Amino acid sequence: QVQLVESGGGLVQAGGSLRLSCVASGSIFSKLAMGWYRQGPGNQRELVAAINSGGSIAYADSVKGRFTISRDNAKNTVYLQMNNLKPEDTAVYYCNAEYYALPQAAWGQGTQVTVSS
Repeated sequence: QVQLVESGGGLVQAGGSLRLSCVASGSIFSKLAMGWYRQGPGNQRELVAAINSGGSIAYADSVKGRFTISRDNAKNTVYLQMNNLKPEDTAVYYCNAEYYALPQAAWGQGTQVTVSS
């Protein structure tokens, strides 16, 4: 089983930056497809960015050009660099891990990001 722990959330003014980190337990991190999701007030959880084991990356249209996802397999960590933050980016951000051999996807506990205008 994979356990995920996020960190790096906080309160920032519009136009500011934050970097989220997600550390995974276990020895199969390099095989995992990793993603960042977010859930804002009254909204459904949505995919923000994803990176697979081969390094292919995808972003939601709303964050393209502002957010960057990356991974460090040596540190079992995936990052989300968020620049030019907007109030509409306010949400709880969740880390996600998927792998065909896992019975279900793994989720972190979430980290709050609040962007003030």
